[in-house]
Parts: sequence; C-alpha cells; structure tokens
Amino acid sequence: MYKLEELKQEEMIVEIFKTNVEKKSDGDYILAVMKNRFPNYKINFDLEDCDKILRIEGFDLQYDNVMSHVAGLGYTCVRLE
Repeated sequence: MYKLEELKQEEMIVEIFKTNVEKKSDGDYILAVMKNRFPNYKINFDLEDCDKILRIEGFDLQYDNVMSHVAGLGYTCVRLE
C-alpha cells in the first residue's frame, strides 16, 4: 500500500484499451475480476463507444499485465496510444 507522501510524488497513469466486449454482463464480469486482481486501479468500461473502451487509472499501472489478464478471460484488449 502506498503512503500519502509516495502518492504525491508519483503521477496517476491513465490507459485506454480497445476491447471486443459487447454485453454489459460481460463487462461487469471483467470489472469484478479486474478490480479483485488490481484493487488500487480505477477501472470502467464505455460500451457505447465503437471501440468498447476499457479505461484504467492508477499509480504504477502496467498495461501489459492488464492486457494479458483480459486476454486470459477470453476477450481482446489492445492498448490505444
């Protein structure tokens, strides 16, 4: 867990991913699993967007771990730059 002083020194990272998630129920499932795996990240979906956006905010965010975890759940997850 981060101390308050450490959080002030580090910058919040925001990553945006394109997914193939179509149903809200699938998105809810992924969110539940991801929040359990990455409890310090703020995670949400925008399934109304044509890219079915997965947005994640956090300190020390490692996008490759996120992509491999979502892929392990059976969904496509590509980082948008």
